[in-house]
Amino acid sequence: MVTTNEAFPTNFLWGGATAANQIEGGFGEGNKGVSIADVLPGGKMRQQLLREKGLQFAIDKEKYTYPNHEAIDFYHRYKEDIALFAEMGFKAFRLSIAWTRIFPNGTELEPNEEGLAFYDRVFDELHKYGIEPVVTISHYEMPLHLAKEYGGWRSRELVTLFERYAKVIFQRYKDKVKYWLTFNEINGALHFPLMSMGFVPESEETKYQELFQAFHHQFVASSLAVKACREIIPDAKIGCMILAAPVYPYDCNPENVMHALEEERLLNFFCADVQVRGEYPSFMKRVFDERGVKLDIRDGDLELIKKHTVDYIGLSYYMSVTQKKDKMDDELIPGSVFDGVKNPFLKASDWGWEIDPIGLRIILNRLYDRYRVPLFIVENGLGAHDKVEEDGSIHDDYRIDYLRRHIEAAREAIADGVELIGYLVWGCIDLVSASTGEFSKRYGLIYVDKHDDGSGTLERRKKKSFDWYQNVIATNGEEL
Repeated sequence: MVTTNEAFPTNFLWGGATAANQIEGGFGEGNKGVSIADVLPGGKMRQQLLREKGLQFAIDKEKYTYPNHEAIDFYHRYKEDIALFAEMGFKAFRLSIAWTRIFPNGTELEPNEEGLAFYDRVFDELHKYGIEPVVTISHYEMPLHLAKEYGGWRSRELVTLFERYAKVIFQRYKDKVKYWLTFNEINGALHFPLMSMGFVPESEETKYQELFQAFHHQFVASSLAVKACREIIPDAKIGCMILAAPVYPYDCNPENVMHALEEERLLNFFCADVQVRGEYPSFMKRVFDERGVKLDIRDGDLELIKKHTVDYIGLSYYMSVTQKKDKMDDELIPGSVFDGVKNPFLKASDWGWEIDPIGLRIILNRLYDRYRVPLFIVENGLGAHDKVEEDGSIHDDYRIDYLRRHIEAAREAIADGVELIGYLVWGCIDLVSASTGEFSKRYGLIYVDKHDDGSGTLERRKKKSFDWYQNVIATNGEEL
């Protein structure tokens, strides 16, 4: 690959990203309610539950461990962690607000002051170091009550409840937060709806009707949040957030090329088209017709969606997807969140996620060509097994190599003409894996002594990648 020496913009937002349910802990403290994440155990059982229907949402501590309950205890240690982020030179830190800290059940008429005050303290600590908060309103932790009693986003009632929640936090933090995201990886619900939508489809026959109706409710809610944000914080920027992955055809067989196109449009463009362009894309008519979907669209919904589009696209990037129309079981990728086939040109992580830095440049170009709004890489990182040496050091050169190659790809995209706001390393500090509930799947540049069985001291220590990223930020990406 020919590389460019073009620099990153002077105001580029370097930093890291996390989510409340994966770092905070503080289970039940400060009047926090129970979220979906709180009832998902760690390990293989989590993956099973994420795919089962008829889930029994009950906490059984004698049978399972629940890593989200303590996580890495950011709830009590946020000052220590933010000081480490500042030492690395962060310009921005992405975090989410736990809906259950503000409205414990999601249905209360008045917010929980203890929860609001906690985030006041966190934002104040970030600003003390000149770090810009980038806040996700809903990140895989809906109040459990809304999933059990309402059926999650299948219910139109959640639109009103989400709007109330969004207005409360906009009003409270209007002087402290200028970058917002509505729903984390909204398109990911096509593959794992429980965490983001609060339900598992009742059956294969009703699956698509349930999913796409829930998407519509989220689109309406997102538009209402954009509307409220602009009214309450006129100088803020509010974006959507998608799980981005370029889709490649397995070969030049036209059937595989067409199949890859169909998969890419659904994965990367469906949700973004609605939230950025303000309308359902034309290709969805055929998708709805072929899958028997008949949306309940209320009067005014489409006008609302058209009028209140987002300012930018936030995206996570971990892998590309290679698609083949007729797949054999032995061609599939174990551990992948998608149903793609193995790409013979790519190596994979310890968890089977194929590593494709050039794919980041490809998807940035595809998204910018289509939408012409600023893009923001709000997640990118490598989950791996890290070894603590006898002297306490962690030599994660594999992570440094991964991040370097992806940041180089982002720089190439900027040279291609893409408007890129910033780059945030996912799991800048070790955290609970959302997909597996493991601590051993480590992403951080900061090691946390916490393990899959729940043991550990929670001691923080810097990995080799900490110093490397500190230098990248200090030189604005010139020294990679």
